[in-house]
Amino acid sequence: MPSERATATTPFAAMDVLERAGELDDVVHMEVGEPDFRPPEAATEAAVDALRAGDDDYTSSRGTASLRDAISGHYADEYGVDVPAERIVVTPGSSPALLVSMLATVDPGEDVVLTDPHYACYPNFVRLADGNVRTVALDPADGFEPNVADYERVVDDDTAAMLLNSPGNPTGAVMDGDTMAGLVDLAERTDTAVVSDEVYHGLAFDAEEHSVLEYTDDAFVLDGVSKRYGMTGWRLGWVVCPPDYVDAVNRVAQNALICAPSFVQAGAEAAIREGTDWLPEVREDYRERRDILLDAAERWGFDLGYTPEGAYYVLLDVSDLGDPFDVADVFLEDAGVAMTPGPDFGEGASSCLRASFATSTEDVREAVERIDALLAETAI
Repeated sequence: MPSERATATTPFAAMDVLERAGELDDVVHMEVGEPDFRPPEAATEAAVDALRAGDDDYTSSRGTASLRDAISGHYADEYGVDVPAERIVVTPGSSPALLVSMLATVDPGEDVVLTDPHYACYPNFVRLADGNVRTVALDPADGFEPNVADYERVVDDDTAAMLLNSPGNPTGAVMDGDTMAGLVDLAERTDTAVVSDEVYHGLAFDAEEHSVLEYTDDAFVLDGVSKRYGMTGWRLGWVVCPPDYVDAVNRVAQNALICAPSFVQAGAEAAIREGTDWLPEVREDYRERRDILLDAAERWGFDLGYTPEGAYYVLLDVSDLGDPFDVADVFLEDAGVAMTPGPDFGEGASSCLRASFATSTEDVREAVERIDALLAETAI
């Protein structure tokens, strides 16, 4: 029989929808966060060169020294903070970075505080560490941005960790510096670990993004090359560890992950060292796509009354049409538009669909036209 832990792990609806959509022809994919731009050419060339040179052996479980130096330089350049390479552990994707962080900080029965809505997989990572999920509700009237006072009613001396995410998935909310500083102060007062998922950094187009490392060294920061470098399938991430946790995280990584592929590390290093000068154009494309979707959402009656400031997601309120799983099925089967049912992201998204506008502008316009036609012809 499957273990209780495995049985309690829920499916990831976005991947289920992706699998179903893959069985159909002519689908506009808005169910997963898959950037439509290509990785930097330097990354591809470096990975291919590494393979041709036979660079396919194990590396240190922490990652190659040169990649960790590049990551350290990224934090100095982007945020003006000193992150020694010794505090960085490279992982095969940012999800394993979250897993090792949870396993290193959470004991059985301890609480981890998430926002609601939240990234769909977060509760499962907490449960895999035998932790308990507690949530802080976010309000669309506030742009889904967290409020420190709400956290103070949930976080206490018995809380193991608070898991932050900015820019946020599925909301696109970007946390301001004062809020982040306030949450760091709360964590210090309650001896709570801060785990900050910053994988969408570089993709904020209407707000200034901040790393939690600007306010404390005593935090876990999760990041990777998937989103801002368009390298989702490369599966390369990292965790910046608090100084006292580096060895613990590395021991877990040694056993559970061994190491990230060496040639992928070479490609990731090239991407990071090349920089992100091309990102302003990407952000403007995302802003345009967001605005197309928001205009359509208002016309359809799906508008939640907020404006995403980063990442590439928007929550659409489909409560007037019915159950979001049913609505997602109709959109996929009858319009050829794939979106993810909101209940996967928490109670605060239970009446919604999550639409990703990481796909091309042409595809976003096509999806809007298809849903326009569907709603004009069909009573869902």
